[in-house]
Amino acid sequence: MKLLPSLTAGLAGAVALTLLHETVRRLRPEDAPRMDVLGMRGLRKLLGKADAPQPDNDTLFNVTMAGDMLSNGLYYSMVGSSRHALERGLALGALAGVGGVLLPGPMGLGTAPTNRTPQTQAMTVAWYTMGGLVAGAVARALRNR
Repeated sequence: MKLLPSLTAGLAGAVALTLLHETVRRLRPEDAPRMDVLGMRGLRKLLGKADAPQPDNDTLFNVTMAGDMLSNGLYYSMVGSSRHALERGLALGALAGVGGVLLPGPMGLGTAPTNRTPQTQAMTVAWYTMGGLVAGAVARALRNR
């Protein structure tokens, strides 16, 4: 696996995912997934366990978005740079989407942000899958240069 192309592809997938999340949550607030809310809840929980000061909402949002970009970028970088990058991106994205629907409740982050409606669940899976496909497509394009 070549590190720089994989990281570049992962970042592309993370950017695509974040842009989609942030755009649609503003256009369809009634049923768009709210991964930002899950991230902020998770960060508040971690800071609380560490007895660290709680940031204001704007700072919390910004730190959460940076953390999402980093973690999703690293996750999607697992597409690698092989000729199977697109297939890996599809699988990684679908897995992340299903996890986004199933895991927040058991993790104590609540279920509404990704399970509010069947449309919310479908969008969560579809968007993470799309992020994986973008990562795979970028990895494939970089490999073929």
